Amino acid sequence: MVKSIYPGTFDPVTMGHFDIIERASKLFDEVTICVYSGSMKNVIFDVDERVQMIHETVSKLSNVNVTKFDKLTVNLAQELGSTVIIRGLRIGADFEYEREMALTNREMNSNIDTVCLISSLKYQYVSSSRVKEIALLGGDISSLVPDHVFAPFMKRIKKSA
Repeated sequence: MVKSIYPGTFDPVTMGHFDIIERASKLFDEVTICVYSGSMKNVIFDVDERVQMIHETVSKLSNVNVTKFDKLTVNLAQELGSTVIIRGLRIGADFEYEREMALTNREMNSNIDTVCLISSLKYQYVSSSRVKEIALLGGDISSLVPDHVFAPFMKRIKKSA
């Protein structure tokens, strides 16, 4: 049985994230979405809200579960019995960052590999940061986030503007 983790901040979870999650669920026996609680980014939703939104997003995927974390990703993977860290790649700049992180993680724990999935073409430009920026500038992000995320996200964005 191959267990994997997909770590991130997921603030908010986007359709790009879901694309990676859904595809990973077909490749691995178990996928655990790991929501980072110690983010240095300015987050819109607290970690419990993000976990709940992801739970709802992946509810139809039987081999996917969600947890929160605040430690080194490789240590979390080892604790969960996972041998794979999943990462999504959109643009060339993602590759450089993820390559460096994968090599660092491999140095810390050689039993854990990183698998990068290329985002589907229609999500190549979608990131949580970009979604926030578009929403703050009055753009329509309804096709970029799951339906159940849209209203609470827009409510928070309007409060933070």
